[in-house]
Amino acid sequence: MAELRATAPKAGQTRALVFSCLSLGARIKPYHFHVTADPQAPGEPPRYGVRGRRIRALIVLVLALAGLAVSVTGLAVQVLPRHFTAAQAEQIEAWEVAGRWRVLPAGRIFPASITYQLPPKVIQDPVPLNLDALRVGIAAQSGCAKGVTTAAVQVLRSSGCEAVLRATYVDATRSYVTTVGVAVFPTAAAAVTADQGLNRPRLAAARNSADAAGTGQLAAGVLVVRYHGTAAVLYDYSRQIAASLAAGPYVVMYAAGYADSRPQVQVSDDPYSDAEMTSLAVGVAQIIARRLDAPPPVPRCPGALEC
Repeated sequence: MAELRATAPKAGQTRALVFSCLSLGARIKPYHFHVTADPQAPGEPPRYGVRGRRIRALIVLVLALAGLAVSVTGLAVQVLPRHFTAAQAEQIEAWEVAGRWRVLPAGRIFPASITYQLPPKVIQDPVPLNLDALRVGIAAQSGCAKGVTTAAVQVLRSSGCEAVLRATYVDATRSYVTTVGVAVFPTAAAAVTADQGLNRPRLAAARNSADAAGTGQLAAGVLVVRYHGTAAVLYDYSRQIAASLAAGPYVVMYAAGYADSRPQVQVSDDPYSDAEMTSLAVGVAQIIARRLDAPPPVPRCPGALEC
């Protein structure tokens, strides 16, 4: 007991110790006041501000719109109708015209009846007179060395001629007969060159065979279609006029004469016969040329993948 009393503080000392502790606690702040506050608790994902979230959302939106635009463009390319360029359209049209002689039936190239006109000055009337030419036969397709004059063979071959088609027509009175020949070429330029080589002077005829090498020589071109049987005499004529014209990749040659097989004469001595014979030949040739060289429809692509 003596030892306990010796070590135990006195009452006054106890009060002093208590006041001392209180004074020290007033001067020392709690521990959490000295530690920096951490907004991110352990194990939680990082948190960003409002501005960062908006930027991320904007980026996602832009990427989504870009993807949508690419998808729509691809769908439009596959579904919407496509269009050829001007060069492609021109090439397609030229190809279609160049192949007509193979595609069209002979009866479409050379129709059974063709209307032509006599000029007003020939009939001395202000209105031209419409007449009909009647087809009497179509020759089989031939190479470029048959159905044309010797001079024409060289011209046609040098320009790349591929084939010759021929047909014969007569006027309604069967007084005049004409043969129309179509020479086929790979391009329109080749046809123009051949047409120029065939020579296109004023339609003229030689007075006789002795003058064939003179100034009145007929232009190179198509020969009469030879028929067999009773029609041979009627339509086996001598060429009185001859000429040609270019139409796209074709050269349309024509020759005409009297249906009574009279020998070659100077048709200019008979102006009316010259004009009527010429009108028949030119009228038939022009109609056939228009059929072969008519502008095709504008090519349109249906939008298929192969287009």
